[in-house]
Amino acid sequence: MKKRIGILGSGMVGKALALGFAKHGYAVQVGTDSEEKQTHLRQELPPSVQVSTFSEAASFGEIVVLAVKGVAAESLIGRLYREGHLHHKTILDATNPIAIDQPIEEGVLPYFTRCNESLMERLQKTAPEANFVKCFSCVGAHLMVNPQFETKPTMFICGNHDQAKNDAIHILEEFGWDYEDCGSAIAARAIEPLAMLWCIPGFRKNQWMHAFKWLKEK
Repeated sequence: MKKRIGILGSGMVGKALALGFAKHGYAVQVGTDSEEKQTHLRQELPPSVQVSTFSEAASFGEIVVLAVKGVAAESLIGRLYREGHLHHKTILDATNPIAIDQPIEEGVLPYFTRCNESLMERLQKTAPEANFVKCFSCVGAHLMVNPQFETKPTMFICGNHDQAKNDAIHILEEFGWDYEDCGSAIAARAIEPLAMLWCIPGFRKNQWMHAFKWLKEK
């Protein structure tokens, strides 16, 4: 039996992944504390996808997907962890530390982290008994589930817990991705900036249909 998925976030990433998990036979619950957003989600998502609060979705999920804005991630994770919803669970962290109050210059997203830290490391410190895996953070929502390229693109992942990474790898393979395990949580310092690189062609040339591929010598 496939594990239940709780998705935290009602934006494009949360909705795309909710549809993807439902397509692949998972039980899915999407959470937001906004009643207005809950109403919109019930209209936009199929009846098989449940809509609830953040706390209810986090409690429901055997695997939790974090898909809120980066600026909101730490406070939300801290609250849900204190409520006891995240202990020993795999959390797929799709967030990036995008600073929403700063301008985009030359197509380069502004981040609120420094080069020697990452948002996922902060989240892991906030919820030390949760098992974070950086995943789905370096591509747009429209390409996260079974993208149609000539070859399988690569998703870069990292995290401190091997079984949690195995959970992520199983999902990625179902969703049509190759993967590269970059090691422990510290590697998120390198993975999170890939979103900057991915977005540059989009902001500069309105080109959004691309992904990364990790090439290895035979």
